[in-house]
Amino acid sequence: MSVEATAPGMTGACDKEVRRLDRVIIRFAGDSGDGMQLTGDRFTSETASFGNDLSTLPNFPAEIRAPAGTLPGVSSFQLHFADHDILTPGDAPNVLVAMNPAALRANIGDLPRGAEIIVNTDEFTRRAMQKVGYDSNPLQDGSLDGYSLHPVPLTTLTVEALKDFDLSRKEAERSKNMFALGLLSWMYHRPTEGTEKFLTSKFAKKPDIAAANIAAYRAGWNFGETTEDFAVSYEVAPATTAFPPGVYRNISGNLALAYGLIAASRQADLPLFLGSYPITPASDILHELSRHKNFGVRTFQAEDEIAGIGAALGAAFGGSLAVTTTSGPGVALKSETIGLAVSLELPLLIVDIQRGGPSTGLPTKTEQADLLQAMYGRNGEAPVPVIAPRTPADCFDAALEAARIALTYRTPVFLLSDGYLANGSEPWRIPDPEELPDLSVQFARGPNHTMDDGTEVFWPYRRDPHTLARPWAIPGTPGLEHRIGGIEKQDGTGNISYDPANHDFMVRTRQAKVDGVEVPDLEVDDPDGDARVLVLGWGSTYGPITAAVRRIRGAGGAIAQAHLRHVNPFPRNLGEVLERYEKVVIPEMNLGQLATLVRAKYLVDADSYNQVNGMPFKAEQLATALKEAIDG
Repeated sequence: MSVEATAPGMTGACDKEVRRLDRVIIRFAGDSGDGMQLTGDRFTSETASFGNDLSTLPNFPAEIRAPAGTLPGVSSFQLHFADHDILTPGDAPNVLVAMNPAALRANIGDLPRGAEIIVNTDEFTRRAMQKVGYDSNPLQDGSLDGYSLHPVPLTTLTVEALKDFDLSRKEAERSKNMFALGLLSWMYHRPTEGTEKFLTSKFAKKPDIAAANIAAYRAGWNFGETTEDFAVSYEVAPATTAFPPGVYRNISGNLALAYGLIAASRQADLPLFLGSYPITPASDILHELSRHKNFGVRTFQAEDEIAGIGAALGAAFGGSLAVTTTSGPGVALKSETIGLAVSLELPLLIVDIQRGGPSTGLPTKTEQADLLQAMYGRNGEAPVPVIAPRTPADCFDAALEAARIALTYRTPVFLLSDGYLANGSEPWRIPDPEELPDLSVQFARGPNHTMDDGTEVFWPYRRDPHTLARPWAIPGTPGLEHRIGGIEKQDGTGNISYDPANHDFMVRTRQAKVDGVEVPDLEVDDPDGDARVLVLGWGSTYGPITAAVRRIRGAGGAIAQAHLRHVNPFPRNLGEVLERYEKVVIPEMNLGQLATLVRAKYLVDADSYNQVNGMPFKAEQLATALKEAIDG
C-alpha cells in the first residue's frame, strides 16, 4: 500500500510504499559524544507515546570520554518495539544507524543478513577507518553486500540544513544526531511533537540551539520523505492488546525504583531519607530523589560509601524510611554498617544496582554476581532478606515490597537490581493510590514490660510474637531511653551482654526473624502440567527466560518456568516445586550463585547455565540451551 505521510510541521509530501511490521529492533551507535543515548531516549519516548510495547538496552563505555573514533569509545542504544507483548530488547538489530567506522565495526557482528545499515559517510575517512582496523572502505569493497546499505552524508546534510543559523561548523555538526532521529522518525512513522517540545524545553536558555536542533530534526524527516534511497517506510501498530486498561508511561528501572521509594514513604507516612555516594549505575536514583523534596524526601550525598549508609542508619534510628543506594563495590564498604543495622534491628533499605566485577570491574555493564555478597558478605551471622525485581517497571513494586519487609520485621533489606534493569525501559501502568499497600507503622509509645516488683519499663528488645520484630522507639520520646551500639544485646533489655547462652539465643532469634518473613508462594507457569524440565530464574533474567520459553512452546516443546523475587527467605513452597521436575535449569549472569544456594538448601542437582560478559542473555541462546536440557 502507499500513503501520503507528512509529519506535523514538516514540508514536502510524496507517495511511498508503507510496509506493516509486527516488530522492529533498531540500534543507534556512534562515539560517546555523538548523542546516541539522547537519540535513543527520544525515539523511545515517541514510541511509547504511540502505544507500542517496547524494551531498551542502552550500552555505553565506562570512560567519561574515550578517544574519539575508537572501538572502546562506541556508545549504542538498542530499542525493540512491537504491536504485541515483548520481553527483551531483542537478540539482533533489524536496523543499525552507524555514525562512524568504529560504530559499524563494533556492531556489524550482531546484525543478521539482510538488515538495514544507515551510515554517516562523512566520517568514513582513511584515517578514521584505519583507526579501527579497516584496510579498505567497507562501504565500497563489497563486504556489506549481504545487507541493505544506506550511505547518507549525515554531517554534510546537517550543516547544510543549518546554514542560515549563526553557528560554527563544529556547532552545527553536533546536531547530526537529531538529523538521524528525524530520518528514523519518518522511516517508522513516529510522532514528532514530543521531541520538538523536548528540545524547546531542554535548550530553553539557548533558543538558537533549540531552533537549530529542531531544524536538523525536521531536515532529517524531510530527507527521508524526499530521497530516492528510502523508497519504503514502515508501520508498527500500537500494541492495543498487550496492556491492561490504564494510564501508561515509559519508565526506566532506576526511575521506577525512585518512584517506588517515594510511594513507600507516603504509604508508611514516614519521611524518606537517602544517604548515598554516587556510583554507576545507581546514581540516577540519587539524582531523581533529590528532585522530590515536596514529598518529604531528603537526599544526602556523602563523602564516601561508609558515610552514606551511616547517615541512613542514623535516619532509621530517628524514624525515617531510610535508604542507601550503591553498586557492588559500595556494598563491600557498607558491610560493617549493614551488620550494625542487623544488630540494632532497624529498618534500612540497601539498594544494590549490580554491575560487572570484581573491584571496579565493568561499571557500565550488567551482572548478577552480588547475590552471595548480599547473603553472606558480613562478619558473623548477619541474615538479611533479599528481593530482586524482574523488569524495569517491576522495580517500583519491588521497592514497595522491600519497604514492607523492612518496616514490618525491623531489619535491613537488600534490593538487588542491575545495570540492565536500571538503564533499560518499558511501559509502566501508573497504579491508582488505592492499589498501593498500607505500610503504616506503630512506634513505641510507652512501657512494654512489667518487672517483678510491678515497675513498668521499656524493653527495646521485647519482640512481637508473630514477626519477632522489636519496638521502634523514636529518640527523645519520654521514658523510652535505651542503649544502642554494635556490641551484643541482652534479650529484652538491650543491655550489653557477653553471656554465651544469650548470644546463641540472639543469633538464632535474628535468623528466625528473617526465616519467618512472610513471602508469597512461588508461582509456576506450566500450562499443561506435563513438563519434565523447570527453568528457574531470579532478577533481570526474567525477560530473556520468558522469551526463550515462548519459543520452545511455540515449537511444540513442554517446559515449566518459575521466577524468584524473594531470594532470602525462599518462598515456602520452593522445595515442593523443585521436587516436581526431573531437571531444573538455572540461568544466571554469574557463575552459579543461585544454583549454589538451591543445591545447598534443597539437595537438588540443578543445572547452571551461566554468562558473565556484561550483557543480558539473548532469547535464542537461552532457547537453544533449554532445548538441549529437554532433549538430554
